[in-house]
Amino acid sequence: MKSRDERLREVYVWELPVRFYHWINALCILILCVTGFLIANPPAIMSGAEANFSYWFGIVRFIHFITAFVFLFNFMFRIYWGFVGNKYAGWRNYIPLTKAQWLEIFEVIKVDIMQIKNKPVESIGHNAMASVIYFGLFLAFLLQCLTGFGLYAQMSKAFLPQLFAWVVPLLGGDLLVRHIHHILMWFFILFTIVHVYLVCYHDYIERRGVTSSMIGGWKFIEEDVALEEEKEEREKAEAAIAKAKAKSKKKPAQ
Repeated sequence: MKSRDERLREVYVWELPVRFYHWINALCILILCVTGFLIANPPAIMSGAEANFSYWFGIVRFIHFITAFVFLFNFMFRIYWGFVGNKYAGWRNYIPLTKAQWLEIFEVIKVDIMQIKNKPVESIGHNAMASVIYFGLFLAFLLQCLTGFGLYAQMSKAFLPQLFAWVVPLLGGDLLVRHIHHILMWFFILFTIVHVYLVCYHDYIERRGVTSSMIGGWKFIEEDVALEEEKEEREKAEAAIAKAKAKSKKKPAQ
């Protein structure tokens, strides 16, 4: 029997709203890619179909549009949760503003891409490299929503699509917008393939419950890393309390 002599601690990383967002988003991307591919390349042979399925292409477009609304509102919720969620969901994690984040990016490149180091980068949430990639993905989500609803605004007089009516004229016309929208579909397909591979890879190499954490929210973290994180959070909380007390003392008496 083989075993690993490691002291691990469970850390609650992904809150329930983040997990709901993730799986709703994954389902939406799957449906949008399948229906989007059919819309871009509709099958030419339709003979022999039952009468009640004669409008199947319209049903495909309807499913695409409904899913697009779900995708948009789910994305808007994630933007909101980036401001009110825990530290692992916050937007500060996704934009490399500190030296430590850039150093971690280079470390991840050495381990995952160049493979010149074999010690995994210990991160409780997303590592800095993954965070930057996800931020780029969020920008791709934004562009896909703009181009998709910009195209939809040409055939719908509803209030929400009409908010995007400026997109097509701004980008130079219908043809370019359709090309951008279609190319982004293939980007999401390729990203999904790479994403699933890396999740399985890190789950196997690190054994930290990466996959199950997006179901239950908990990850297994080395005890010294978890303790250091708790120490930093405690010091920040104490500093915030001290700052608040000092500020209250400076206020003049009424």
